Amino acid sequence: MKNRLKEFRFVNHDITQNDLARLAGVSRQTIIAVEKGRFNPSVKLALKLANILLCTVEELFELEEGD
Repeated sequence: MKNRLKEFRFVNHDITQNDLARLAGVSRQTIIAVEKGRFNPSVKLALKLANILLCTVEELFELEEGD
């Protein structure tokens, strides 16, 4: 799954991985893993992240062919 988490976090809102992790109630390592595409978040976490970053889940995450 492709994601634009780093773009929305850093470019659009200028917040750190630590800040986003704290707001979402997860570890910084989780945010790093999601940004690098090593971890696909649960629906609940995806919704939290979208809510925090003032966007839709569809704007943050996109299924790649074969997902």
